[in-house]
Amino acid sequence: MKILRDLFRDYRFVLSFSVLVILLIFSVIASFCPYDPTLTGVVPRDMPPSSEYWLGTDSKGQDVFWQAAFAVRNSLTVSVVSALISRVIAILVGMVAGYSGRTTDRALMFLSDSLLVIPLFLILVMMSMLLREYMNLFVLSMLLAAFGWAWDARVIRSLILSLREREFTQTAILSGTGTVKLVWKEYMPFAMPLVFSTLINNMAWAIGLEMTLAILGLMNMNIPTLGTMLNWALAYQAILLSRWWWILTPVILAVFLFVALYWLSVSISEYLDPRTRTQRVGT
Repeated sequence: MKILRDLFRDYRFVLSFSVLVILLIFSVIASFCPYDPTLTGVVPRDMPPSSEYWLGTDSKGQDVFWQAAFAVRNSLTVSVVSALISRVIAILVGMVAGYSGRTTDRALMFLSDSLLVIPLFLILVMMSMLLREYMNLFVLSMLLAAFGWAWDARVIRSLILSLREREFTQTAILSGTGTVKLVWKEYMPFAMPLVFSTLINNMAWAIGLEMTLAILGLMNMNIPTLGTMLNWALAYQAILLSRWWWILTPVILAVFLFVALYWLSVSISEYLDPRTRTQRVGT
C-alpha cells in the first residue's frame, strides 16, 4: 500500500513500528506460559539470567521472562482499551460542541474544563483507593477512559469551530447535506491527524498512570503489569540486593514502549498532515 510505503520512509516510524511488533509478539508468547502467572514459588528464587531462565527469577519464585510477557500484554490492553474509549468520547464531545455551539457548546466545555482544572492525579488516586478491591484491568481501563478525554475534546472542538466557518461547510449545507454526513465526510478527514496522535499519546499516558498507581499499591498486585512488576521489585529491595535483572526488565520495557509510542505518534501525525507530508515524502 502507498500509505505504508510512505510511512516506512521515516526512520522513526520504522523503528517504533518494529519495537511495537516485537513487544506484541512478546505479549502473545504469554499464552504459552507453562504455569499460572499469579502463583509464587514455581521456580527457584533469585536466580540470575541463564540459559534456563532467560531473564532470571525473582524473590517470589517467579520467572521474570514470563512475568514480563504478561506485564506487557496487560499494560498494552489497559492502554488500548482506555485510549479507544476516551477517543470516542473526545470525538463526540468535541464535534458536537464545535458544530452545535451556543448552550450545548457551553455545557460540554464546562464539563471538559472542570476535568482539566481539577488535580487529575489526586482524583485518580482517590478513585483507585475507593475501588481498590475491584481494581482489575477492566475497571482501570474504564477509570482512565473516563478522565482521559477532556483536553483532546477541546482540541477537536477548536478544529471544528474553524472548519464550520469555511466556505465548503456553507456549500454543503446549502446543497442539503445532512449534519451527520457533513461531519463524517467533510470534517473527519481533517480531524484524523488529531485523533491518531491523541490516541497514541493517550496510550502512553495510560501506561504511565497504570505504572504509577501500581507502584503506589493501588492495583491488584496479583495481576502482572509493568507497574506491579516494579512494585514487587521495590518491595523486595531488588536494587539493594543487586537483583538488577528483576527491576531493569520492566524499566527497559517501559522505556522502549514510551519511545516507540512517541515516535509513532509523531510520524503518523506528520504524514496525515498535508503540509508536512509534502515536505517528507514529496507527494
